[in-house]
Amino acid sequence: MYTYTFDVYECAKECFCPPSYPFAMYCDHRKLKTIPDVPGHVRHLYVQFNEIEAITTKPFTNATSLRDINLSHNKLQSSLVERGAFTKLQQLIYLHLEHNNLEEVPTSLPKTLQRLHLGFNKISKLTGDTIRELSSITVLDLCSNRLTDAGIRGRALSGMKNLLQINMCSNKLRSMPPDLPASLLQLSVENNSISSIPEGYFRKTPNILSIRVTRNKLKAVPYNVFNLSRLMDLNLGHNQLSKTFFVPQSLEHLYLNHNDYKELNVSLMCPSVDGDHPKMLTYIRIDNNKLRGSVDYHAYACFPRMRMIFYGEQQRADEDEPSK
Repeated sequence: MYTYTFDVYECAKECFCPPSYPFAMYCDHRKLKTIPDVPGHVRHLYVQFNEIEAITTKPFTNATSLRDINLSHNKLQSSLVERGAFTKLQQLIYLHLEHNNLEEVPTSLPKTLQRLHLGFNKISKLTGDTIRELSSITVLDLCSNRLTDAGIRGRALSGMKNLLQINMCSNKLRSMPPDLPASLLQLSVENNSISSIPEGYFRKTPNILSIRVTRNKLKAVPYNVFNLSRLMDLNLGHNQLSKTFFVPQSLEHLYLNHNDYKELNVSLMCPSVDGDHPKMLTYIRIDNNKLRGSVDYHAYACFPRMRMIFYGEQQRADEDEPSK
């Protein structure tokens, strides 16, 4: 005769823990004012879409197994986040704090953290002491905050040695973020007020794959600034660019739509053709510029893998010129 035993796992009364996977605790969409106490076996905590304003150490006293916390879409305030609230969570990997009222990055986050989502808050600065210690972070999302150039100081980002992706879209930046780590693969700074990219800016990030600087105030970029050996995706749409630049061999997708180009100088984009190492560009978007006439046929010789040049509609020549 066999005797079967079943483990009975504790679950906060305000939440639901699926019998088939009791390691997840669902407390979302319940109008909660506080975070429920988390049992020691729980690995995934979902508390999004509530009315929580504060984070204290108490709910996490026994939560030594937590790997994933979602506290997005609440009413969190920095002044009500207890210092060291996350300190004991030494297995925490993912932390979602987006869509709250945070004015700064919480302090004393565990060094195990790999993904930190802080979008849609009120963060205006990054302090080096808070960010630099998060050396395991691979993805940092800071979109839709209030970051300024002055708010990113003290080599705040340089210590994030494993950072692969940083999103800083929809902030108040006027310059490209400084001191990016060499590990970076994806940079997103869309919808800011950036007016220039310094010569050699990407020299410290040689492995970058994707750059998005859409909806800024760029009027020109240094000719060789994007001459990077692994760059595959470059989005410069919705700026004020009018001069072409060197296109690297690795680039596959190029977005130049909604700029001020009157001509696309293919000879500058591709000064030489190397049959043994052809350029990889397959798609270019150039609609809503001030182009007249077709694209130089040399483009297809220079970019033999080209599948589409999206020409689309162009601006009228006098659209942005003052009337006489």
